[in-house]
Amino acid sequence: MNANPIELQKALGGVSYPAGKDAIVDQARQNGAGDEIMAALDALPEKEYESPAQVSKEVAQED
Repeated sequence: MNANPIELQKALGGVSYPAGKDAIVDQARQNGAGDEIMAALDALPEKEYESPAQVSKEVAQED
């Protein structure tokens, strides 16, 4: 999976960190994230994320 980093950051807009996976996925859905971004976020491990950069790093590792 090759999530566009710019689209990922747009999807993460409005997330209050630290945030759990569910909060991140819910906010991305509200932001109208595309299927590729949603699939990448759905694949994230269940844990608290401290920043959008940490989410991006985790998504990049899923590739």
